[in-house]
Formats: sequence, structure tokens, C-alpha cells
Amino acid sequence: MTRTLIAALLTTGALTLGACVGGPASLGGEPPLTPTARYQLQVEPDLDRIALAVHDTGLSPNQRAALEALVGRWRAGADAALVVEAPAGEDPVALKAAYDVRNALANLGVPTERLQLVSYAAPDPRAPVLAGYQTVRAVVPQCGTAWGNLGRTGDNQSASNFGCAVTANLAAQIADPRDIQAPRAMTPASAARRTVVFDLYRAGKSTSADREQLVRDSVVSRAVN
Repeated sequence: MTRTLIAALLTTGALTLGACVGGPASLGGEPPLTPTARYQLQVEPDLDRIALAVHDTGLSPNQRAALEALVGRWRAGADAALVVEAPAGEDPVALKAAYDVRNALANLGVPTERLQLVSYAAPDPRAPVLAGYQTVRAVVPQCGTAWGNLGRTGDNQSASNFGCAVTANLAAQIADPRDIQAPRAMTPASAARRTVVFDLYRAGKSTSADREQLVRDSVVSRAVN
């Protein structure tokens, strides 16, 4: 009886210790190609859209300002069309508001071929008019939801959260998520400056800026306005 009890206690202790040790630091599974490839910057579809209440008096100054801000974001690099969605129904005021939104966007410089006017199923015929466009947003990974035993590295793989915080911080800070998909096109070179440098070179003169001028410019750039 005593031997059976001792054996049972030893088995229970071994299981308890095994549970405390936990899985490997990588948590197993398919290993990444490289340690830094476990977490990568990615984007997912998103919608930049505003809702404008329907007023009998037409668009308010705040609504026009919101439309101007929307066009500014759209002009920053969106490839999709700007869509105006009117609530389905027979409310003439809501329909007029939708056309007012469309005309306001056109007056802000949006080409008419990039504007679309559609209807949507709304719970109320005088529901808000929607205006927006399809875009993308950066995917921010959720770090620290699961941890392996950082002392168990026998599989020679990186820890399960290795690189997650860096990727999450970058995703949260990138101003334009489209930069994740592809680099921006280079702006044209300054032909005027290039001509000045070539002219100095042909004349046998120095093509670099004067050091004293650089120092003065540096001091001026640090001045507090």
C-alpha cells in the first residue's frame, strides 16, 4: 500500500513539474523561414467613410469641412472611387442631400468619373448620407497572448513573440499603410540645381556649398520662431 502511494505521489509530482516547465519557447508549429519573418508588416482592407446628417437647409459648414478633409485624405494616394451613398426611400430631402454631397466633392476637385452615387438599405428614409472610399490599414499584431518557456530552446527556434512588439509599433506609426505594399515613386530630380553644379564643374570651381554658409544655415534652422 505504501509503495503504491509513493508511486502515485511521484507520478503526480512529475506531471506537475512537466506542467510548470511548459512548451518550448517557439510554441512549436511550423517554424518561420527566418527568426525575423515570424511577424511581418501586413495590410488589410479598410473603409474611410463619413456619415452626414440630412438637413432641410442643406450642407452645414461642419459637413463641408468634413468633406474637404475626406477629399484631402483621398487625394493623398487612394486609387478607389469616392462613393456617395444615399438612403433608399422616397425622401426628396435625403436625395437632394446626396446630390449636394456629390456636387460638393466635384467642386473640391474630384473628377466626375471618380465619383459614384448609389443607394443603400437604411432603416429610415432620412438616414445619413454616406461618403467614402476603399483603402487599406496596417495590421497591428496582438503580442503576448501566448508564451512558451523561454528557457526551452532545444528546437533552436526563436521565441513565439520574437519581433512582435517591433512590428506592432511600426504598424501603429506608419502614416500611409500603402507604403507597406509598395514603395512610393521617386520625385523628379531638381534640374535647376543639377545645372548649377554642372556649370561650376565645367568652370573648374568647387561644386560643394561653402562650409561657413552651412554653419549659418544650421544656426538659422535651430532658431525658435
